[in-house]
Amino acid sequence: MTALETVSPTGLIPAPLSRDLGDEGARPRTVRLGAQTALAAAPGTEDTARWLRATLGAAFALPLPPGSAEAPDTLTLALDATLPAEGYRLDADARWGVRLTGGGPAGVFWGAQTLRQLLGPAAFRRAALDPGRAPGLPEQTIEDGPRFGWRGLMLDVARHFLPKEGVLRYLDLMAAHKLNVLHLHLTDDQGWRIEIRRYPRLTETGAWRERSKLGHRHSPLWDPRPHGGYYTQDDLREIVAFAAERQITVVPEIDIPGHSQAAIAAYPKLGNTDVIDTTSLKVWDTWGVSPNVLAPTDTTLRFYEHVLEEVLDLFPSRFVHLGGDECPKEQWRASATAQERIAQLSLDGEDGLQSWFIRHFDRWLADRGRRLIGWDEILEGGLAEGAAVASWRGYGGGVAAAKAGHDVVMCPEQQVYLDHRQHASPDEPVPIGYVRTLEDVYRFEPVPPQLTREQAARVLGTQANAWSEAMDGQPRLDYQVFPRLVAFAEVAWSRLPAPKARDYQDFTRRMTEHYARLDALGVGYRPPGGPLPWQRRPGILGRPFDGSPPNV
Repeated sequence: MTALETVSPTGLIPAPLSRDLGDEGARPRTVRLGAQTALAAAPGTEDTARWLRATLGAAFALPLPPGSAEAPDTLTLALDATLPAEGYRLDADARWGVRLTGGGPAGVFWGAQTLRQLLGPAAFRRAALDPGRAPGLPEQTIEDGPRFGWRGLMLDVARHFLPKEGVLRYLDLMAAHKLNVLHLHLTDDQGWRIEIRRYPRLTETGAWRERSKLGHRHSPLWDPRPHGGYYTQDDLREIVAFAAERQITVVPEIDIPGHSQAAIAAYPKLGNTDVIDTTSLKVWDTWGVSPNVLAPTDTTLRFYEHVLEEVLDLFPSRFVHLGGDECPKEQWRASATAQERIAQLSLDGEDGLQSWFIRHFDRWLADRGRRLIGWDEILEGGLAEGAAVASWRGYGGGVAAAKAGHDVVMCPEQQVYLDHRQHASPDEPVPIGYVRTLEDVYRFEPVPPQLTREQAARVLGTQANAWSEAMDGQPRLDYQVFPRLVAFAEVAWSRLPAPKARDYQDFTRRMTEHYARLDALGVGYRPPGGPLPWQRRPGILGRPFDGSPPNV
């Protein structure tokens, strides 16, 4: 008889499918990784081998020289096509060492993340605390694989710029939690963050604003310092390559036709010049939704086609996110040019005009082997057949999209917007939105119950979003994202019971060990007891909502 854990293996997050610790009642032997331990990497596992030498090698002063899979005291990486592509099996046996077998390179890499957790918090440090001590783990077999293929985090680098090193750091944090999609929100009214060589003013002008609203948009306070920054194309190639080595896809977002004031400030011809003096516009310095949107002209279409040509050259992701959300229509209603376009194409008003905008780029991307994904407003006015929907205003957009045969990524703001506050206490820094506790996120269910099995298969996965209006640097970002991203990662990876049946007490027990890992990684998370004194932001206005969020 074996002791088989199927839901809550001790200390591991996300919880794997199964963990076999051997004969019940027998004390498992320890498998040690020491100075003589070799690393045998089969073809296709080289990225994981490099990662193991860089992380475990540094954390424990292990050389991990190349070795043979048949030799004892070996950490072996192998592929087995009978396993799911992201699935893996971890076998630890004192007779021969540790074997990580994946259905593909990603599976091997996720198995390596589990191995790192099994070796304790010291495995998350950058240098050995005790170089002479060989780390160990009990003999065991773990079999695992993810529930969803899209397990994402969106970083809004447009409102507050996150320098390249910060993005690389978050890719490492995502990898440690088996998240595999980084959605980079690269453009908005408040800043343009991607170098486009054909249009240099996008970063010369569009990447910088004169000041920033401090707190919510209704706050009377301002940060008078100019703010900005952007990623060069080489920065982005580095980010994409760094992510790929960690089995993470980077999905770029270029927001159209709304949230475009930074682009219009750089190139006024992009705006509705027959309605306002677009040459007077600057990069927006406050939050919310700017009324200044792109003009529906051929000039605008060609401009963004040129932009996207460079974007596609940088990002191999199959999906390209084009926003499509929160596009005010007032300027189009007042624009003779926009109204002429509506009449010329026999469109259904301004909603039809936005749909025409999105459909144009859907076809343009499809012709180049890519797929458009956008926020759920792209459903308005009709959606192109191949487009996917990121459902943010609630579940409703995702439900409608799945029923209409579209692929969906579930990221409802009421559940997984990590910029929303974590507690009702007045000590929470810049409180935004509804209270979403660690337990609330743990009980989030990405697949709505009203979907049939066939419709539910349209849910590619789920994503947590971190909007940065009130997150002006790494400390604030860490505080808002962690530890809730840990709970989200388990929801996205593990096959959990229905929300009410989930064992949150067990999760908090495992979190006790996981906090030590986050400490070793230097993550400035929100402590369970509330913010530390330096994490508070007294006197800065937020916008809290009372009560439970609506389930829409």
